[in-house]
Amino acid sequence: MGKYDVAPTPAAGLIRLARSKGGLTQAELASQAGISQQVVSAYETGRRDPTYSMLEKLIAAAGYEMRIHLEPIDRHDDSIELYLQTLPPHLRVDLERSRSKRAEEARLRRIRGT
Repeated sequence: MGKYDVAPTPAAGLIRLARSKGGLTQAELASQAGISQQVVSAYETGRRDPTYSMLEKLIAAAGYEMRIHLEPIDRHDDSIELYLQTLPPHLRVDLERSRSKRAEEARLRRIRGT
């Protein structure tokens, strides 16, 4: 799993982000949290899901804290999906190709640091 790959679960993404921002390897994070590197790897790849308390512990071991708050549900994506369903298939394909191209360009900019 590369640094810019989409995380398989929200917990995996949070752990990977905290570890990366903290400048730690999996082994260093594991040592700080008092667990094995293999367990950190399993959490980051989504093979295992940490408990909430373990997630907090891992985030803290990277030097961060989690803060959770409630927000109203954002139906924006649902609205877009409904709109896309009204378009002819060839236009949906064109839009998806364009979206994929922009996403790949953004990914490459992150990797290159430009």
